[in-house]
Amino acid sequence: MEKLNILIALIPAIGWGIFPLIASKTGGNPSNQILGTGLGATLVGLLVFIFTKPAMDMQSFIIAFIAGALWTIGQLGQFVSMRPERMGVTTTMPISTGLQLVGNSIIGMLFLGDWKGVQAKTLGIIALAIVVLGVILTAKTDDRDGGTASVKDVLFLGVTTIGYWVYSSFPNLPQVKEVSPQSLFLPETLGILCGASLYVLFSKQAKEFSAKSTWLGMIPGAAWGIAAYAYIFSAQANGSTTAFIFTQLCVLISTIGGMVFLHEKKTATELKFTIAGLALIVIGSVMTGFI
Repeated sequence: MEKLNILIALIPAIGWGIFPLIASKTGGNPSNQILGTGLGATLVGLLVFIFTKPAMDMQSFIIAFIAGALWTIGQLGQFVSMRPERMGVTTTMPISTGLQLVGNSIIGMLFLGDWKGVQAKTLGIIALAIVVLGVILTAKTDDRDGGTASVKDVLFLGVTTIGYWVYSSFPNLPQVKEVSPQSLFLPETLGILCGASLYVLFSKQAKEFSAKSTWLGMIPGAAWGIAAYAYIFSAQANGSTTAFIFTQLCVLISTIGGMVFLHEKKTATELKFTIAGLALIVIGSVMTGFI
């Protein structure tokens, strides 16, 4: 693997790792954050479209648009869960990463033809079990807080993660599998902006369109968009499996960053569980890449 390709592969991991940290720093409620993300990502999508001028067809545009809109469900769940009064960044991100990996792997195995053969399926299930154990460890807290992140909070994050599953799986649908990634990128970001706007309107928070924190949210949104676009090049240069493995480093950045930059406190016991859980999530992620 060439040094330049390694650098390209690290861009999505860094971008998606710092994304929740910047979003937390820019402030605002989940409505501000999701709307700002949609605006920032769409700005990147428009720039990509202007400079690459990809061909588009209506079917792939609609599919990518819907997938982007559904992504907002997963991201809203993450934004809500990251709030200090819920689970915080350092607990949310490892759990979210684990849920995404497990869900995407199962969808790939059952519907997209991944992990063919008994041996591949066996190794895959073992890898997923390791990831699940890692998620459980990262959710562990001292007894003063009830022992673990609340079941209600984890279930909420799990249900909203379904939006991520659809978004992650749609590029492998037969209708768009051969379509240029550049052609899909702008409709994805437009779908994200539309989904975010509909959420804000239906939740009767129209005032958030003009809020300062919404426009500041374009900064993490642009970071997300750049990372998403860089992932396309990483997948082309390194293969989708290797590219995906590298993205798993984002959980290390966001979790450690949450403790260092957002000052989210963990006791010595919680820190040990978190480190052990992160290690298992990374190990399980890497194992799925060699199946």
